[in-house]
Amino acid sequence: MSSRPVRVRFAPSPTGPLHMGGVRTALYNYLFAKKHNGTFVIRIEDTDQTRFVPGAQDYIMDSLQWCGIMPTEGPGLGGEFGPYIQSERKSMYRPYAEELVKNGKAYYAFDTSEDLTKMRDQAKSMGMPNWQYNCITRGSMQNSLTLSADEVSKRIASGEPYVIRMKMPRNQDVRFHDEIRGWVVVNTNNLDDKVLFKSDGMPTYHLANIVDDHTMEISHVIRGEEWLPSAPLHVMLYKAFGWEEPKFAHLPLLLKPDGNGKLSKRDGDRLGFPVFPTNWVTTDGDVFSGYRENGYFPEAFVNMLAFLGWNPGTTQEIFTLAELCEAFSLERVSKAGAKFDPDKTKWFQQQYLRNTNDQYLAKQLNQHLNNKYPEDKLAVVCKLMKDRATFIQDIWSEGSFLMEQPTSYDEKTTRKKWKKNADQIMTEWVDELGKATEFTTEAIEVQFKAFLDKHKLGIGAVLPLFRLLVTGKGMGPSMFEISSFLGKEECIKRLTIGLEKMAETQTNL
Repeated sequence: MSSRPVRVRFAPSPTGPLHMGGVRTALYNYLFAKKHNGTFVIRIEDTDQTRFVPGAQDYIMDSLQWCGIMPTEGPGLGGEFGPYIQSERKSMYRPYAEELVKNGKAYYAFDTSEDLTKMRDQAKSMGMPNWQYNCITRGSMQNSLTLSADEVSKRIASGEPYVIRMKMPRNQDVRFHDEIRGWVVVNTNNLDDKVLFKSDGMPTYHLANIVDDHTMEISHVIRGEEWLPSAPLHVMLYKAFGWEEPKFAHLPLLLKPDGNGKLSKRDGDRLGFPVFPTNWVTTDGDVFSGYRENGYFPEAFVNMLAFLGWNPGTTQEIFTLAELCEAFSLERVSKAGAKFDPDKTKWFQQQYLRNTNDQYLAKQLNQHLNNKYPEDKLAVVCKLMKDRATFIQDIWSEGSFLMEQPTSYDEKTTRKKWKKNADQIMTEWVDELGKATEFTTEAIEVQFKAFLDKHKLGIGAVLPLFRLLVTGKGMGPSMFEISSFLGKEECIKRLTIGLEKMAETQTNL
């Protein structure tokens, strides 16, 4: 751990919806900050204005809000290190780029796009398909290293477009320690002279990223593996400015459930699961589904995400957010990619549903039902049905019989269990129930067992028929709990109606 106060940042680009991989990056930053009593910052990196998508920034903030992992500094949140949107910091970047030129760490390059295309084509024709602007080729290009100082000044004064490129030294090893991957060593001969400042007056990601992380006093950069190839350049930039570099941690990729490769929206479309935290609506009106609108609890979504690349070193799988903050460490983050499992995601949802307060579930369910039923009744429905559900709406689709007379009866159970003497057995059971003076779960069970003993019947000869006539289902929660909830009058009414329906069915056969 660094002796500096922990300050981490999540730095998405507003180029579209926030992929669940991005949410995991935000989550790990949040957990790390909370674990070390640090600060979690969000910074919107919109230096590439050509890819800006209206509404994307609001979507990012709404998604983090839903997940319960909101930063403490950022756009609209305040903080001492703003602005937190890069385009609003535009004026501060050029002096840093000019400083690097002055110190011989960068240079002006006047090459046009046609010049660069020509060089690439020439290299390709000579059998070198991956031409780079680097320590070898820059000597034959139009830049301040090959032109005289007067010529450079004249071109700049005349308004000729130029970029500022990093002057990558020749044959040096760049070494840095990654908190997840250990030591990383890259030779500068394998690196090109990246553009740091563009001709449109905007910095590239590389320069803005380093300047912002430094000026915002970021202590740890926790980001996706896709940024690992850029890390040597970033380390060199820190050295060029003479700044202390942050600790780096590059997170493993999220992989598709089947086959190889990075998890994408297409995989979600193909296999039928969301890859975004909340619904994303395009400007054309196309809707890409999210976990929120699919009925997932944010806590279940976050718990699932935490385990995609990290494990606590114990058998515990269900964690509250507070418990995740306490248990999280970068040391237990894997180097290998994490394969996404949609079934495991549903398992997390099931566990949270089962452990959620019945009154809360009833309130949510009643909203789904347009507040049609008393919430105290729905709370009992939730209690009886939640162990058989994955989502709140499943409680109703599987347990609506608890509030409404069934209109159909399970065909498989009817075929298998409704024998010749079924009508007589159930008529006698209705008569027996009519004598009940107490209609609690326990009293009904005692009465039922006495009925079996009296008529020398097995449980399988009566209980499935009892369930079928009262609920219309072939399986479900305890029939004694169901009967107690419905009450004696409703229970006998359903049995009677069911018997009539079965009689009609038998007559029509």
